[in-house]
Amino acid sequence: MNRQLYPSFLVGMAVLLFAAVALPSHAADAAPISTSSAVAPGLSVEEIVARLDRHNEQRAATLRAYEGKRSYSLSYRGFPSNRDAGMEVLVHFESPEHKSFDVVSDSGSKLIQSKVFLKLLESEREAAHAENQRQTALTPDNYTFALLGSRPSPYGGCYRVAVEPRRDNKFLYRGEICVNAIDFAVESIDAEPAKNPSFWIKKTRIAHRYEKIGQFWLPASNQTVTSVRLGGTATLRILYSEYELR
Repeated sequence: MNRQLYPSFLVGMAVLLFAAVALPSHAADAAPISTSSAVAPGLSVEEIVARLDRHNEQRAATLRAYEGKRSYSLSYRGFPSNRDAGMEVLVHFESPEHKSFDVVSDSGSKLIQSKVFLKLLESEREAAHAENQRQTALTPDNYTFALLGSRPSPYGGCYRVAVEPRRDNKFLYRGEICVNAIDFAVESIDAEPAKNPSFWIKKTRIAHRYEKIGQFWLPASNQTVTSVRLGGTATLRILYSEYELR
């Protein structure tokens, strides 16, 4: 990979994270439990997805505003050189579509800061618009679903659901989601992009996790590992913390 291609790869990886950050889901009033007994037998995947969709609509109507902190880090190892960077960001969200960011600190590669971290923030700001949310939401309009089973989770068990995009769109993904059996909110996403955003990206895996804050499920962590076609691996990590709901 020459120096002209290196920024293109980073922009492509920034686009991938946009697909991983799904809307947080509204949670029910039941307290979490630590066994898998909450998984109700007999629910079809259509019923699970319908309940998930209803809770997402409730979230949009109920969560008015929040603030939080993000810690971004990216480590690239490979040709033409190793690079590292980090950034601390404060996030401000106001329903329905306003999201803004304040960069608190940054370190390391300026190229990664400008071509990855700031591109991520720009994409997320655009994603807050209602039409973009509709086109990327976890709904039957955008995905097909298959029930794989269930498993225990820290919040009472979840349904394992395979998701397959209905179209090759770089903002959609294929893989597995875990839907909480009490709140019908997404607990985790393990996936790859529906469409490779760049020739220079060989493979990308996304692992996204949520946590329950009050009565809402909000992002907790993200790890995106990208293999570059000419050799090299980039690992992007995001930690979410210090939420304040308003």
